[in-house]
Amino acid sequence: MPARITPLRLESFEQLPKHARRCVFWELDPSTLPRGDHLADPEFEKEAWLSMVMLEWGSCGQLAVECGADDAAVSTDAPCLGYAFYAPPRAVPRATLFPTAPVSADAVLLTSLGVEAPAEADGLTRQLMAAVVGDLVRRGVRALEAFGRTADAAELSDPLVVSPGLRPAVVALGDCSVEQCVIDSDFLLDAGFVVVAPDPYFPRLRLELEQGLGWKADVEAALERLLESAQLRPVGAGAASCA
Repeated sequence: MPARITPLRLESFEQLPKHARRCVFWELDPSTLPRGDHLADPEFEKEAWLSMVMLEWGSCGQLAVECGADDAAVSTDAPCLGYAFYAPPRAVPRATLFPTAPVSADAVLLTSLGVEAPAEADGLTRQLMAAVVGDLVRRGVRALEAFGRTADAAELSDPLVVSPGLRPAVVALGDCSVEQCVIDSDFLLDAGFVVVAPDPYFPRLRLELEQGLGWKADVEAALERLLESAQLRPVGAGAASCA
């Protein structure tokens, strides 16, 4: 399925899948909300967060959309195949609640990565990662970090297992939960991240973006590393255009 990956813009918000539009797991501090997991309008909260980050910091997302077979352009109603969100840690309230916090001062935090086409998930997630890396290197960011979710984190669905200190990090908001909203640590490791703060449930991982080679070499190296780990050809013609 031909795809194009472009920076997310506010006018493309409606193209996002329902969960991506409503997910505020990272964007809201649950301790500041009334008791209970009900949010009156999570889509409004998510769009407001995106607007704030874009205004203060710039692009904070990448969107994979389906291209028409005979058209290299992407329309505003093109099906969404995947997405990625990232932001400075100061703009991500939930990031301070994890046991392996804080995120390094020189890093941007990768919060969410989702794909709507299961058959092509491996290739699309790595294309999205490559687009995130390319954007951040061009902007002079030194590193990308993320909180990973290990297989052992599945046991946290049992409230009796969750320690009081960990509870603020894992509390659900509406239909947002650890299982849906925290990136699998094995994927991050496969993509070239390394663990910088170990934890049985939520290690913090880091991908260095600046290696003294200049931004072009960094982007090329990141693309090669991510696409080689997928062991397949990119969907479509790459991140810049459609086949």
